[in-house]
Amino acid sequence: MSYNFSQLKQKAKETENWFQKELGSVRTGRASPLILDTVMIESYGAKMPINQLANISVEGPRSLRISPWDKSVVRDIEKGLVVANLGVGIAVDDEGVRINFPELTGERRAQLIKLAKEKLEEARIALRSEREKVWGDIQKQEKEGKMSEDDKFRAKDEMQKIIDEANRKLEELFDKKEKEITA
Repeated sequence: MSYNFSQLKQKAKETENWFQKELGSVRTGRASPLILDTVMIESYGAKMPINQLANISVEGPRSLRISPWDKSVVRDIEKGLVVANLGVGIAVDDEGVRINFPELTGERRAQLIKLAKEKLEEARIALRSEREKVWGDIQKQEKEGKMSEDDKFRAKDEMQKIIDEANRKLEELFDKKEKEITA
């Protein structure tokens, strides 16, 4: 009898997706609409994400354009961006809001790489936790006689391959982000 690793594979994929989203919110020198995903705007009596109030487009390599569908919310968007403290320049004009990304300093690049490493470690911890759950379940099944000792060790090897592959993907994402930040 072999162990069903579908849940572990799904958790590994979820962790990878979470990490990718977290890295997307780490600002590089280039304009990326992903940085605005966490910004909530107080408008129409409720807090909403910017993408529900406006169209967000990349205007240039270091600027974004936020074009609200209702021009009356421009000031609310500006206020929400200021409160979010993203470390970007904000300019309001008759078209909407322009966000300018300043050139990164060496010190800021180091801080961003450190932040990305912290996110990587959080993702690794999530994978280790999931691995421990699966290993505990495998051992339990062996003790209950649902699996032989040989099957247990085969399952352990298979589990480790899944975890190693997930860690490799996380490392690739981190390396790509690190290159973006240092470029």
